[in-house]
Amino acid sequence: MEALLSVLFSSEEEELFILDCMAYFMVLMAVCTFFTLLFENVPYGRYTTSKYGFPVNSRFAWFVQELPAFFVPICLLVWTSSVKSSLLPNQLLIAMYFCHYVQRSLIYPFLIRGGKPTPFASFALAFVFCIYNGYMQIRYLSHYAEYPAYWITHPCFIIGSALWLVGWLMNVHSDHILRNLRKPGETGYKIPTGGMFEYVSGANFLGEITEWAGFALAGHSVHSSAFAIFTTVVLASRAVAHHKWYLTKFENYPKSRKALIPFLF
Repeated sequence: MEALLSVLFSSEEEELFILDCMAYFMVLMAVCTFFTLLFENVPYGRYTTSKYGFPVNSRFAWFVQELPAFFVPICLLVWTSSVKSSLLPNQLLIAMYFCHYVQRSLIYPFLIRGGKPTPFASFALAFVFCIYNGYMQIRYLSHYAEYPAYWITHPCFIIGSALWLVGWLMNVHSDHILRNLRKPGETGYKIPTGGMFEYVSGANFLGEITEWAGFALAGHSVHSSAFAIFTTVVLASRAVAHHKWYLTKFENYPKSRKALIPFLF
């Protein structure tokens, strides 16, 4: 892995410059995605359509597309000189990242119950994104990110870490609620209840947005911020689409429930 990086980059300065460029490009892609999603939903789940390629089994798709977000960082930590990974702030931020992706790539896919197939285009784009983001986040944190010795006691780190934990728990709990809406043998959609679903239609999306916003605050870098921005654009759009869908699908859907932000939006 170290040899590959030495071929790709002539110096550490060049690699850090590329990492910064990758972050700014992700922000640009977030802007483009925002305008695209004003006219069309991300085509997976209940919005699956055949025009984006042949269907891929949902369990297989989630496992394979998310795996690079776990595997690429592991390779970087094991087979490159991760000079900053011995520092406590870096270790904690790396742990936050892995805590999410161990659950998302190695546990979540095998808990899916009869999910709709994912179009190949969505699957392929998610796969590429996980390689891209996995490299950008962990290479920066393990080799370049420098924090002052007091950083773990700084309000940004403490508040960011707390937000990350709240978001992670909300996301995992909301996924659990969604998985258990239907009893064995049942089909079709039901109104989710319990947890943050009492307040918003996209409780799982709110959880993940909160999680990565906290990560960005604690990490205090353009790389973590870019990821949080991109995640917010995609998942906020999906939360709004879900909310509209629920209101159309169910006459008895709670009118007080918002799309993404309790009591507001």
